[in-house]
Amino acid sequence: MRLRMEEYIKSLQMQIVAEIEKMDGAKFVRDHWERKEGGDGISCVLQDGNVFEKAGVNVSVVYGKLPQAAVEQMRNDRGKDISVDGPSPFFATGISIVMHPRNPNAPTIHMNYRYFEIENEDGSPKMAWFGGGSDLTPSYLFDEDAIHFHKTLKTTCDKHDKKYYPKFKKWCDDYFFIKHRHESRGVGGIFFDDLDDRPSEELFSFIKDMGNAFLLSYIPILKRRKDMPFTEEMKRWQELRRGRYVEFNLIWDRGTKFGLQTPGSRIESILMSLPLNARWEYMHEPASGSREENLLKVLKAPREWA
Repeated sequence: MRLRMEEYIKSLQMQIVAEIEKMDGAKFVRDHWERKEGGDGISCVLQDGNVFEKAGVNVSVVYGKLPQAAVEQMRNDRGKDISVDGPSPFFATGISIVMHPRNPNAPTIHMNYRYFEIENEDGSPKMAWFGGGSDLTPSYLFDEDAIHFHKTLKTTCDKHDKKYYPKFKKWCDDYFFIKHRHESRGVGGIFFDDLDDRPSEELFSFIKDMGNAFLLSYIPILKRRKDMPFTEEMKRWQELRRGRYVEFNLIWDRGTKFGLQTPGSRIESILMSLPLNARWEYMHEPASGSREENLLKVLKAPREWA
């Protein structure tokens, strides 16, 4: 499974990079890196493009010893029953995508799918599971965009289990909640972790279908929004919303915390998700009845979109 997951995510990375380059006109910087503790990765990042301020498509394959702090985080954050004490052998591979468009009418998207093993000392899997998801973060809400995004995810989930979408949609709404702001990061999508409730072949097929749905879920939205007119005031609001994105990723995101706790982690790749520009203003409140206020109402009370 390790090799097949690695092969799949590298193929998906090349496919997505090619499509985004075709749309943007600018090229990704391709950065192959190695981790001395074990493993490597390929970070593809586009900055200051024509459509995207910043877009990243990263794959990583890492292994070695999982520090006790990371093991404790898994236990505390997720109730994961990991019966190990001290550093534990592990293997992890995954693809992580974040794209921040220039146009405030076009939403940010995030996608991540991963495979994780806790190993016995001989290298055989002791525990193994899949995790991941995809979610949309608009600065200006277009209902049809959220509906398209969620319907694409639901259709793909339903091919495997009709319980998946409602379960993972709720999980996403709960996970991407900025607790100190009492609002969601965006309009959600799906999120799941510790997926190990059926044969690995079935789960791998699900992961591949969800990864392949990325372009279907996002490109039609991007084509509708990337060339729409916008004002400096709209750009300012976009940067305020991206400030919220930064807050969630640095304070609450488990993946960011796990990466920073892993010896030999590549900080530039972990922080690839952060936008090129963000803004914080003291006590900012959108005007009553404005589109900005409408977005906040939705972020404080998640909707059903599909």
